[in-house]
Amino acid sequence: MQEQNREIYFFIIIAIVLGLVLVGFIVTILFLYQRRQHQQEQELARLKDIYDREVLRSQLEIQESTLKTIAQELHDNIGQMLSVVKLSMSVLPLEKGHPAVELVKNSQQVLNKAILDLSDLTKSMHTDRIVEVGLADSIRFELASIKRTGILQVDFSVTGEEVSFDGQKSIFLFRMFQEMMNNILKHSKATGVIVSLIYSADDIFIMEIEDNGQGFDVEEKKQNASASGVGLKSIFSRAQLIGATIDVKSEPGKGTRITVELPYQGETNDPDK
Repeated sequence: MQEQNREIYFFIIIAIVLGLVLVGFIVTILFLYQRRQHQQEQELARLKDIYDREVLRSQLEIQESTLKTIAQELHDNIGQMLSVVKLSMSVLPLEKGHPAVELVKNSQQVLNKAILDLSDLTKSMHTDRIVEVGLADSIRFELASIKRTGILQVDFSVTGEEVSFDGQKSIFLFRMFQEMMNNILKHSKATGVIVSLIYSADDIFIMEIEDNGQGFDVEEKKQNASASGVGLKSIFSRAQLIGATIDVKSEPGKGTRITVELPYQGETNDPDK
């Protein structure tokens, strides 16, 4: 009887052990399955992120190529036509007392301004020029054009030793600056803007643009994607592609300050490189 009880206890222990092993095996399989599923989800998310980045990069490259082509066409065709008209007007056989003299002079002034504005436009659109002259000078040139219109009071400063970014970073940073200025001109009702470029000793490039306009609710913009507009999305998309971060500070009635930060370790201070 005692021997039989021992065998029963033995079988019970074996059954418990086998049950625990089976439960452990099932738990392990479930854990490995979940971990594998999580890894697959992460991999899919990573591949989707890479795909989205490449699609966005391709779209922006096509956009830059289109802008470059348009700029060249404007310069070669419209610019030359305006120059021919200007030359033709300058050789008109009009005597000093002719009633059309004053009209011709006014037309020449308008034509000169149109040629200058067209030249400024093509320069800001042409990507090769942005890379050639550098980010700071490209921004300085753009702000000078805005200042000449009298729409905004402009304050521009560069702090630190300027760094020459690679072509894509320079172009993207400049387009981000253009988009910010475009938003200020279209929506902010600002009378003044401060643009600062800072090349810090910590190998961090900072571009800060601050206006004294009407401002907006940042959280509302973030929550309402449609209210953010294409321009703001474009700025964040370009920043993501070059590894930059953007901080937006704004309140209704208190203006807006947008700060872009980009590490530039490994970039060169030599503009010829």
